[in-house]
Amino acid sequence: MSQSTTFLYGANVQANGIRQHYLRYGGDTGLRTRHDPVIIVPGITSPAVTWGFVGERFGATFDTYVLDIRGRGLSSASSQLDYSLDAQAEDLAAFAQALGLKRYSVIGHSMGARIGIRTARAASGMARLAMIDPPVSGPGRRAYPAKLSWYIDSMAQAREGMDAEAMRVFCPSWSDAQLRLRAEWLHTCDERAVRESFDGFHSDDIHADLPKLNVPSLLMTAEHGGVVTDEDVEEIRGLVPNVLHVRVSGAGHMIPWDNEPGFYEAFGTFLGAPV
Repeated sequence: MSQSTTFLYGANVQANGIRQHYLRYGGDTGLRTRHDPVIIVPGITSPAVTWGFVGERFGATFDTYVLDIRGRGLSSASSQLDYSLDAQAEDLAAFAQALGLKRYSVIGHSMGARIGIRTARAASGMARLAMIDPPVSGPGRRAYPAKLSWYIDSMAQAREGMDAEAMRVFCPSWSDAQLRLRAEWLHTCDERAVRESFDGFHSDDIHADLPKLNVPSLLMTAEHGGVVTDEDVEEIRGLVPNVLHVRVSGAGHMIPWDNEPGFYEAFGTFLGAPV
């Protein structure tokens, strides 16, 4: 018996001078036409395919695009490419424009949330921004909790070829399916891209961007992992007075991996309809 799926296709688009690869779910048919499309922007070492299970769920209600950030997955990567936050933000705005999305919601996880924050300063088509456990490190602030070596060592093994059991050392709480998928795709993350993005966590000042958010915003944080503390939430609330905040219980930084039902529930009707 075949299983139903909302997956439509994977494709590439030329936007902001590079090849941007994406996966599309749901499409613009039926009830989905009543809601703004959704662009999902993953984190520092998460190719789009690893967010496929989330895309499947969102695709039932929204026209959904999961983006491969430059230097990850099947999007452009090279030793000459600019991997700065500004370039990534320009990519997101150009991606929406190239696909003709006049209004769209952005769901950014971790680094993807920082990209969404930076993009929102200038992207007139962005209707909403969901910031999922964004790193709040920056100039003069505490360091991001994860260590660069965790990324570099796992990517090095992935480039040589690794299986799910080898990946379990790095992600011990993940399911076998999650481990297999990460082991399969992690090698597509360019090491220079990851190093520069990690450095950017500590040099880019997203707190200076937050007061400029002029779209409805949701801050979703994990109960565990220490990426966004209660004090950080209060600071963000001071910078973005109307931000909604939901803390997802039983979840670490990779919220939908740890508490998938809680992740969807946390959106409520923020996107115009429940997920």
